[in-house]
Amino acid sequence: MSKSLFFQAVVKFLSGAILIGLLIFLSAGTIAFWKGWLLMAILLIPMFLAGIVMMLKNPELLKKRLHVREQQTEQCLVVKLSGLMFVIGFLLAGLDFRFEWFPLPDWVSWGAAVLFLLSYLLYAEVLRENTYLSRTVEVQQGQKVIDTGVYGVVRHPMYSATLILFLSMPLVLGSAVSFVVFLVYPAIIAKRIRNEEKVLEEGLEGYVAYKKRVKYRVIPFVW
Repeated sequence: MSKSLFFQAVVKFLSGAILIGLLIFLSAGTIAFWKGWLLMAILLIPMFLAGIVMMLKNPELLKKRLHVREQQTEQCLVVKLSGLMFVIGFLLAGLDFRFEWFPLPDWVSWGAAVLFLLSYLLYAEVLRENTYLSRTVEVQQGQKVIDTGVYGVVRHPMYSATLILFLSMPLVLGSAVSFVVFLVYPAIIAKRIRNEEKVLEEGLEGYVAYKKRVKYRVIPFVW
C-alpha cells in the first residue's frame, strides 16, 4: 500500500465530506438537521469502506479514479454542470429545512435512504465487472467490450446507478425544491453519453456491434 496514495485518498475524502457538510448545515442554519446527517452517513460510510477495499485489492483503480481529469471540452462542461447541480441542490435543501418551504414526510427520507444504499450495491457490481471503468471518457490500452452481467441489460449501468443515487439524495434530505434541481441530472448524463458513445464507437473494437445487441443505454425498456 502506497502511503502517498493513502494520504491523497484521505484528503480527498475529508475535503468532500467537509464541503457537503458546510453546504447542507450552513444553509440549514443548524446542525440539528437529522436528514442531513442521514445523507452524510449513507453517502460517506460506504464510500469510505469502498475506498479501503480498493486500496487493499486494487490500488491502481483507486489511483486512476483519484487523479484522472476530463480532457475534452464537452465533458469538462458536463462535470461543471454536475458540480453546480450539487451545490445549488444541497444549499436549497438546507434552506428548505430552515424555512419549511415544501418539507417531505419522514418516510420519504427513509425510503430514499434504502434506495440509495441499493444503488450503491449496483455501483459496486459495475466496478467489479468492468475494470476499465474510468471517471473520464476515454478508451484505455487493451480495453475490451464488456457485455456480461448488468452490461447485458444496459450499455451504461454506471449511469443507471448514479441516476438513482443522485435523485435519491434530495429525497433523503426531505426537500422537494432540491429534488427539482436534481432532475436536471438525466439531461446532463444524456449529453455525456452521446459524446462517450461517439468516442467508444471510434476507438473501441466491437462497440458498434455491442450497441446493436444491447438496445438500452441507462433504463431497461425506456432509454
